[in-house]
Amino acid sequence: RLPGPLQGLDLMSGAGSLRWHIALSAPRSEPDGSGGRIRGFEERFRTWAEFRWLRGGETVQAARLVGKQPAVIRVRPNSNTHQITPDWLLRDLREEAATPAGQSLRGQYNIRSVVLTEDRRWIEITAESGVAT
Repeated sequence: RLPGPLQGLDLMSGAGSLRWHIALSAPRSEPDGSGGRIRGFEERFRTWAEFRWLRGGETVQAARLVGKQPAVIRVRPNSNTHQITPDWLLRDLREEAATPAGQSLRGQYNIRSVVLTEDRRWIEITAESGVAT
């Protein structure tokens, strides 16, 4: 049992669990010079995160069969992370550094939802790898 102010804290989800370095990018578009627009992403910030890959359920299993891997990524709430929306792109910088040229989707995650946990200690990002942006 933990003493005083430490009582009731979830020590398994502390700063030590933030082992993945990630980059978060917001969508942007600019004119292409011929009346259309070029769409892409602009990196806004980098931070440390915790990854939890989803494994159960029929939907998760079906996604994995077609090369998609759903995950819940946890980050600390701050002025940067409160900006994240489902149209942003998340990149795992460790995976990206190890990716051979030509495998552009590896290490990229499309964000599906962004939720502040009930205790307000984390922002949980549900994302999926292996899908085009």
